[in-house]
Amino acid sequence: MENENTRYTRFQREKLKIKPLSERDNLLDLSVMADPDRFAKIEDSRYRDLADRLWAAKEKGTSSLLLMGAHLIRAGMSPLVIRMMEEGLFTHIGFNGACAIHDFEFALIGETTESVPRYIQTGEFGLWEETGRLNDIVRNGSGLGLGFGECIGKYILEKNLENAKYSILAAGYRLGIPVTVHIGLGYDIIHEHPNCDGAALGKASMDDFLILAESVSNLESGVFLNYGTAVMGPEVYLKALSMARNVALQENREIKHFTTAVFDLADLGEVSDTEPEKSEAKYYFRPLKTILIRTVKDGGEGFYFRGDHKYTFPQLYSASLGRG
Repeated sequence: MENENTRYTRFQREKLKIKPLSERDNLLDLSVMADPDRFAKIEDSRYRDLADRLWAAKEKGTSSLLLMGAHLIRAGMSPLVIRMMEEGLFTHIGFNGACAIHDFEFALIGETTESVPRYIQTGEFGLWEETGRLNDIVRNGSGLGLGFGECIGKYILEKNLENAKYSILAAGYRLGIPVTVHIGLGYDIIHEHPNCDGAALGKASMDDFLILAESVSNLESGVFLNYGTAVMGPEVYLKALSMARNVALQENREIKHFTTAVFDLADLGEVSDTEPEKSEAKYYFRPLKTILIRTVKDGGEGFYFRGDHKYTFPQLYSASLGRG
């Protein structure tokens, strides 16, 4: 549609050819899902320390937040995350947009993840009919006042999708635990689709940001985990913490004494409570300076765990449930 008030031409999404998911070859299926009844041998005592802090936060009624990237879902860790939610060890889960897509596709068809190198060459990447349904789900739910994650979790449960038991979004809705989705427009495949309403998605994700900020307001003596998200996690946490501390200060409260942990593959060398020099590459790794140094330097403590999610999350899970 032409707009006489702008000099710039927009891409016409109505020209796109959208294919059904039945025509897409997927790289992952439900065989990747971890067994919540299997426990790993704990090889690093820090996992037990972190697990103790999660249990302590539960006993005190403070927040235990997990902000994550999509690789945790693709690694098959959803059943373990859900079990920890059921145990009350996570009071808030934060997704990026890709997490919501993988979670939904697993629930819908039991498969997810297309080959980017293959489908980008033919201009088919991301253009799958059923996945684009998320745009309608969020637009309709947002119109009722629901946040992004709540819209999808409610849909998965109410439609009784075949593999709903593997959905973190559905578990959150079932348990009354916020699962928020923090998007950047243009980041996710559903933004390609003609039915994508940026205003609706933006409102739903903004609502989720405010839900996150409310959870962070209860972080004193709590725990914040950042799992494999190098930008979304540290950035939304940083702003939410600033908002929460602003109000807490007015109410003569503190949000200083809490635990943070970052799980990633980056080789940071020795991690201390001193910021790296700007001449060092790791200075620009946001989880380090934001989550492990700047926001805990006045009373908190941060931990860095390096390794593949298929190893590190089962370690945390096993330590938390006391069988490792």
